[in-house]
Amino acid sequence: MRVMWFLSQTLSSNAVKAYITLVIICLSSFNNFAFSQPILVFNTTGQPPLNTAENNGFMDEVTREALKRIGYKLVINRLPAERGLRNSNSGEIDGEMSRIKGIDKTYKNLVMVPEKIMDWEFMAFSKNKSTLTNGWQSLDKKEVAFITGWKILENNVPKTSHITKTRDAEQLFRLLKKDRSEYILYERWAGNLEISKSSINNAMPLTPPLATKEMFIYLHKKHLSLIPVLSQALVDMKKDGTYQALVNKHLKS
Repeated sequence: MRVMWFLSQTLSSNAVKAYITLVIICLSSFNNFAFSQPILVFNTTGQPPLNTAENNGFMDEVTREALKRIGYKLVINRLPAERGLRNSNSGEIDGEMSRIKGIDKTYKNLVMVPEKIMDWEFMAFSKNKSTLTNGWQSLDKKEVAFITGWKILENNVPKTSHITKTRDAEQLFRLLKKDRSEYILYERWAGNLEISKSSINNAMPLTPPLATKEMFIYLHKKHLSLIPVLSQALVDMKKDGTYQALVNKHLKS
């Protein structure tokens, strides 16, 4: 107050007003900085309708809402699957948005959030209208392609298959379109959309699925204290109807 009185005696009224305005702006900026929402950076390899370039796919919105409920803001990275895992495991980023159970046995710095984010059906897509009645063994000695870093595929496709690994989904579905692989392996929702978008004639998902797996968020161990509250946020979303509303919005159609 003494400073303001002194200024009022020595400066013009306009100068005093300008000074006070500047102080208010500085204090406001400091408060915004001090109390800004903390951020968690997650990697994802999902494709529409689960993840989108605009970060408004099904899993994008589920994860964002769950983090919002525990006071965090979501930032999404789109690294290749294997590199994303390495960066999450090293702590360079905070975690993975959707991975199968058990990857923490290999990537020991990652901790699984026990409430699943969704189920994924891992399908074979082909122009060959066959059925996969013998599961993974149906791919024995066949030409098979999938994305590097998808651990469930790397661990289950028979070693006797003729395997091609790709960098991403665009490259993967190009192999099928150009008849360079008889079977490509991918997630059902995103695979169906990719086939429609790419106009791949006569291609379809083959039944039954090779596997149906629960998918989980993983956090680096430095965020261990967030595991129970983030898990509870997902549980609460499923109880209060938020989760089902997002299912209806993104997947029912």
